[in-house]
Amino acid sequence: MSAVADRTSQPVENKPAKKSKGLNAGQGRRGLLLVTPTIIFLAVIIIYPLLKAIQLSFQKDAGLDPATGLFVEGGSAGVSNYTHWLLQRCGNVSCPPGTIGAQFYDALRVTLFFTVVSVVIEVLLGIWFAMIMNRDFKGRGLVRAAILVPWAIPTAVTAKLFYFMFAYDGIINHLIGIFGISPQLWTSDPWAAKFAIIIADVWKTTPFMALLILAGLQLIPGDVYEAAQIDGASKWQTFTKITLPLVKTPLMVAVLFRTLDVLRIYDLPAILTGGAGGTTSLSMLVIKQKNEGFHGASALSTIVFLLIAFAAFLFIQFGGADVIKRPPKSEKAAPTAPVNPVAANATTPGA
Repeated sequence: MSAVADRTSQPVENKPAKKSKGLNAGQGRRGLLLVTPTIIFLAVIIIYPLLKAIQLSFQKDAGLDPATGLFVEGGSAGVSNYTHWLLQRCGNVSCPPGTIGAQFYDALRVTLFFTVVSVVIEVLLGIWFAMIMNRDFKGRGLVRAAILVPWAIPTAVTAKLFYFMFAYDGIINHLIGIFGISPQLWTSDPWAAKFAIIIADVWKTTPFMALLILAGLQLIPGDVYEAAQIDGASKWQTFTKITLPLVKTPLMVAVLFRTLDVLRIYDLPAILTGGAGGTTSLSMLVIKQKNEGFHGASALSTIVFLLIAFAAFLFIQFGGADVIKRPPKSEKAAPTAPVNPVAANATTPGA
């Protein structure tokens, strides 16, 4: 018994378990070597043009000096290129109506209008089309192919197609004339031109939205729907309580991609209306400014980039658009007191 007491009285050292090491130095260098070409490629095609555009936005455009009448190379402009757009200042005075500088907020409102209306309609139609394509019925492959055809058509071709359809003597005015509606100026009237662009954009990109949502629907186990049916859930309850929550992440990713895409819309309004009827977007305004001054266009491009980056941040941070799936934070286990296994198994003298 004394031997047992001696063993139990001696503390047992609890050595912490060694943490599993990650990549060793050789593996880390090898991994860095493998990703270096990709990093260099992205730096050349993305980072350098972005930094160059920001640098040019703080410089003056070359032109005639109003004081001397001589041609000057420009120089530092400070923030005057940004105040030209944000405060609509042309030199020391406000930009006159009709000038490019005075069109910034009109173009911003038009771009946001296109974004909100187009994305909302595309989400509703995309969910509907995705649920149709997700069903098991005869000819499903043909239906899927037919729905995805508009997305495969180049945007410039789509714009030209709708340009002919929305012409004064086009098929759209012919169809509405059957119901006694007078022909509309779809490419020049302020409201008609806006909705003509939205209709073309929705027709073109709704299949993209439906494709991403369909990918999320196919990941939902069929057992979930069977259990809901056994519990007596209605179709609406199944849709709102099961389908939407489980498809939220791919849906928000699709909304993110489409929002960023519409914020930089250029080709559809440029080809379909040419900016007539107040349909000039921010990207169209950049091209107009480029023809008059490259540095002012760089400042406007930077503003558009910041707007798109801010929208992406809001979607990823608060909207649930987790493009890169991040694992949930693991809860730390509460520390426990060390246990002496010898003392726990030892018998007492009176046992």
